[in-house]
Amino acid sequence: MSGGRQSPRDKMIGMMYLVLTALLALQVSNAVLEKFIFIDQALTRMADEYGKKNTQTITGIQAQVAKRNNLEADVAILNIAKEIRTETAGIITKMSDIKKEMAIITGAGDPDGYDDETGALIGAKDYDKVGTMMVGPEGKGKQLQKDLNAYSKFLTEKTGEPEDRFPKLAKGAEGYPEFANDPNQKGKNFSQLFFENTPTAAGMATMSYLETEILNYERVALAILADSVGAGEVSFDKIFPLIRAESNVVAAGAKYKAEMFIAASSSALNPVMYKDGKALPLSQMSIAGNDIKFGQVEFSASGSGEKSYKAKIELDGKVYEDVINYTVIKPSILISSSALSALWKNCGNALNVQVPLLGTSYNPSISATNATVVPGGGKGEVTIIPKTRGKVVMTVRSNGATVGTKTFSVKEIPLPKYELVIPSSAGNMADGVKGRAFRQVTVNAKAEPSFASDVPKDARYRVREVEVKLVRNGDPVKVQTFKKNKITLTQFAQQARKGDIYIFTIKRVVRTNFQNKSENVRARNEIYKVLVKSN
Repeated sequence: MSGGRQSPRDKMIGMMYLVLTALLALQVSNAVLEKFIFIDQALTRMADEYGKKNTQTITGIQAQVAKRNNLEADVAILNIAKEIRTETAGIITKMSDIKKEMAIITGAGDPDGYDDETGALIGAKDYDKVGTMMVGPEGKGKQLQKDLNAYSKFLTEKTGEPEDRFPKLAKGAEGYPEFANDPNQKGKNFSQLFFENTPTAAGMATMSYLETEILNYERVALAILADSVGAGEVSFDKIFPLIRAESNVVAAGAKYKAEMFIAASSSALNPVMYKDGKALPLSQMSIAGNDIKFGQVEFSASGSGEKSYKAKIELDGKVYEDVINYTVIKPSILISSSALSALWKNCGNALNVQVPLLGTSYNPSISATNATVVPGGGKGEVTIIPKTRGKVVMTVRSNGATVGTKTFSVKEIPLPKYELVIPSSAGNMADGVKGRAFRQVTVNAKAEPSFASDVPKDARYRVREVEVKLVRNGDPVKVQTFKKNKITLTQFAQQARKGDIYIFTIKRVVRTNFQNKSENVRARNEIYKVLVKSN
């Protein structure tokens, strides 16, 4: 085993945190803040996986020590590995307690800070309490920094490695090239950089990121110890297929990658290798000066749960077979939109659909039932136009493999509300108007606020027909229909007297949609009365 090389997953975690800290620096919107919950969940799953693998490494060291007859030096190394595991578990527990406290102090009095019915983090958007808790001379961030950097020093001492093998985990802005000279971040200490002005959801995601860093440090340290007793080497007493997978846990839609090769070294070997009965192209690598032929296994994972495939190697008339197991996990689909649970019928609902766990391999294809899907300009950007009431089921695929689905309810477009704009010199609707001065009025149609916020390009209304009556003692004096919303009332004003009433009835309204096409909208069954208070 070797601990110095970063895996694609490690690089992905680092990139995820750079995105997280950058978003915090930008003071992002509530819609984006909600996505930190998904980032926290993804990082927590990764931390759990690292912890399990590190425990397996210690088991491997113990088995190798026993195989070498429990030599005193080897037993000492095993004890150091166990001590590292204990120290790691201790600091992870402390950090988990801090995360629980973050949830509780922002949970509006709830015992654990999570909604009992939905499981949602109650104080996810709280910007104040986490910063107060972590930043400042008495904040928990100061002790957390001490604990993290003490852990780095502990690993350096236990492994005997140079200090740069385990650099400080908790650094201020000066420790990050991307923030060292940033005028908004420059000079900030660890607590300020990581937790100042930080909403609860982002604070917890930050803690989860630090947990993955700790467990990755532990992984490197255990790999060094494993190598020292030979637990990082594979010893062969017979020939069998060997699969070296990039990862045994792969997201649906991502590439599963593994190398299959024969555990032998000889220029005379000419193996034939298969995956599920299909021959693999062979490549060659050099290991310790020996040329080893291997078959490259690569395919798009689909579905979810435990999976397997059959590996076979034919060599000099002999067949060596094995069944390789792997796990497909369902990645989280993140949707950026004003409407995360419901779509508007016959409107262009713009969505940005991303799957962070797939990284650069994300190559989306998005479809939906009961709706038209129009691709956008960017990766994952689509416009969904529901055609009927009921449900719209959106399916996300990447490289042909199904990643997951998202179900939306469909809402009818609400009717607009109307507004009469009367020149102030003529009066107003509440107190009445001056008969001869009331010569012009504008009738506007305004969209319902949530509709206008979700799909502003579909919420453009204009009044196209208004009936105006001037009524005196219950009888109409003058009636006229106007085909526009800006109405000239000069002829009405000439006849208006004190006590008369204007009655406005909106007859026709049109809506312009996101495609700049107009359609008639049913007018509300409402009339608007304006009193003539004087001549």
